[in-house]
Amino acid sequence: MFARVAIMAAAASLLGACDLIKPILDARKAAPNAEPKVQMTLHRLAFKDLGGWTSDNHAAALASFKTSCVVITGRDKTRAMGGNKAYGTAGDWRAVCAKAVATPPAKARAFFETNFTPFETRADGETKGIFTGYYEPELSGSRHRTEKHKTPLYARPNDLIMVDLGEFRDTLKGERISGRVIDGKLKPYAKREEIVAKGLGAASNPIVYIDDAFEAFSIQIQGSGRVRLADGTLLRLNYDGQNGHAYVAIGRKLIDRGAIKRENLSMQSIKAWLTANPKQADAVMNLNPSYVFFKEDPIGDPAMGAPGAMTVPLSPERSLAIDLRFHALGAPLWVDATRPADKEGEDPYVFQHLLIAHDTGGAIRGPVRGDVYWGAGARAAELAGRMANRGRLIVLLPKPLAGRVAAAK
Repeated sequence: MFARVAIMAAAASLLGACDLIKPILDARKAAPNAEPKVQMTLHRLAFKDLGGWTSDNHAAALASFKTSCVVITGRDKTRAMGGNKAYGTAGDWRAVCAKAVATPPAKARAFFETNFTPFETRADGETKGIFTGYYEPELSGSRHRTEKHKTPLYARPNDLIMVDLGEFRDTLKGERISGRVIDGKLKPYAKREEIVAKGLGAASNPIVYIDDAFEAFSIQIQGSGRVRLADGTLLRLNYDGQNGHAYVAIGRKLIDRGAIKRENLSMQSIKAWLTANPKQADAVMNLNPSYVFFKEDPIGDPAMGAPGAMTVPLSPERSLAIDLRFHALGAPLWVDATRPADKEGEDPYVFQHLLIAHDTGGAIRGPVRGDVYWGAGARAAELAGRMANRGRLIVLLPKPLAGRVAAAK
């Protein structure tokens, strides 16, 4: 969610984007250290093969899927659904969306079983991947810098250019870059360290100031959050851009340094280490060069999250962030994994639920990879902070699409 996608549609025509982007496309193609391509394959299953399927709350999944359908049915029917051709086009999903809208909650399970076919996702033959969690934090803030509230959260700078490379080459679907134009060329934007030290000048102003530097860092990782002002006013900040630098997990850096044991890694343990080592805290957080910018959004239903990449409010424990290079926003996905116990130290709990792909994130990389949205509040923060559990990811495709996938094998 922290790398939720926002595209400046007018930038290409106003700035001659083809000339600006071509050198970057060529460099990306030839880069010797470019991320190796993972082969995604789909293997047909039956619903009886999904452990825990009959005991899930299908009505909650259906409600979440219906929000996807509002977006899908509004798209051009020829628009591709996602990075994998198996998902087809928006037109391929219109019929099943129409049926979803007409389905009452009591018939939710029958709806999915009648209209979809499950396919197990594999990455280079591997059936299991990592599932993490994210949440919507609530922070203490001020509209003005004070002795207590010193750490700014910025609006998107007016010189930030965000480019969807998939609009230029099909082989780059799901790849995005950001930068700013200097002397007619698109150059990398400032890294976190520079933004923290120098600010953004006339390019952007802080929306609010936060009383805790790590919490300000954390809200950028989560991609959205709520900020409570001194008068009780509650603001919602939502992702509105990113500086284009790749996200670096500082937890891994602390493991490499021997500061935290791998088995003890969590958002909670990272914060505890930074709090205990204040002189090193800024330098460690700056190891992550990525920096996220925000906009203010209405709170709306407080039980729902901020809009994800699909522009619909996230549903607690029913919305999933996926890798857009392999999957499609709006699609139902069965997660067969475990998640942290409610009490730290206990064995993980089984997590077998139908979620909807409503979001994406820069750290969500790979076909068998997902980030579960847990909602807001202390419980959501606790579970999301400790979640890094292995499991399977099963895609549900509308039956006409499923028939084409099966026939292509």
